[in-house]
Amino acid sequence: MKTCVVIVVMATLVNGAAAMIHSLMDFYTSSTQVPNFPEYVYVGVVNGITVYYYDSETRREVPKQDWMNRLTEEDPQIWERETQRDINHEQVQKGNIDIARHRLNQTEGLHIWQIMSGCEWDDETDEFSGYYQFAFDGEDFIALDWKTQTWVAAKPQAFPTKLKWERIGLADQVKAQLTHVCVEYLKNIVRLGEKTLKRKELPLVSLLQKSSSSPVTCFATGFYPDRAMLFWAKDGEELGEDAGEILPNHDGTFQSSVSLDLSSVPAEDWDRYSCVFQLSGVSEDLITKLDPSKIMTNEKKLNVAAIVAVVLSVVGLAVVVTVGIILCRRSGNNNVL
Repeated sequence: MKTCVVIVVMATLVNGAAAMIHSLMDFYTSSTQVPNFPEYVYVGVVNGITVYYYDSETRREVPKQDWMNRLTEEDPQIWERETQRDINHEQVQKGNIDIARHRLNQTEGLHIWQIMSGCEWDDETDEFSGYYQFAFDGEDFIALDWKTQTWVAAKPQAFPTKLKWERIGLADQVKAQLTHVCVEYLKNIVRLGEKTLKRKELPLVSLLQKSSSSPVTCFATGFYPDRAMLFWAKDGEELGEDAGEILPNHDGTFQSSVSLDLSSVPAEDWDRYSCVFQLSGVSEDLITKLDPSKIMTNEKKLNVAAIVAVVLSVVGLAVVVTVGIILCRRSGNNNVL
């Protein structure tokens, strides 16, 4: 993003414990020949916040939030026990990346084997669902279809794995693990970190434009949780365009942006458009009218404080992405291809 000025529209902490969907996602990454990056990394993320971490260099699982330390009050040996599991799983996943490399005939060079596994839980309805997905070098390899409880091979080279896992009934084992262990662990973490994990924060919203002929971008940053929607509307009706992608900030909050091409819209019709932000658990939408006087461009005077806010968001995102080449022990991932 080029330097633009951010117009602060609103930043509000919404109190109350409205119902919401919580998620526990475990990410594993095994890699070969990636410079300055551990060969194995494991990260646990709850509602978009990293809560525990392990890698092959430190060889110890550690809590990443202060309130996660309260787990030791209930189970004093939890981190030692989880560390030993991590060490065992590290060896299994190193074996799996070797199997994937040979099947795909890519035995040399830089390669990455990823697993994403976890569960989601609705704290109002008590409904839940699970995820169990594998990827090699950034492309899907094999995944569990939660609804049908079948394995979907994304590549021909994953078909032997599909047959093996169907033969041993692995889908049932994974479902049982996700349904009981993962969901119960998620509920416990939400209980411990309720003040953080159940909070609602509305974003700072700005209207940005590179030049007078460029699309207008609605940029929202600092909201939590990530169960949100950002889109353009005309006369109060959502336009049939893609909603903004939600990305993480360095501070555990999120950002999103969505652009609108106004090249064919008469100036007198601009006031019919607005940027709408919706946050799960918050009844009222945050609406930003398309007011030309509030659109900041590179052609207008820059606001230094606002620039810093945008730069910090972008830098924070870069840090997250760098660490984010990551890969559920608690979801039964200790499986050989």
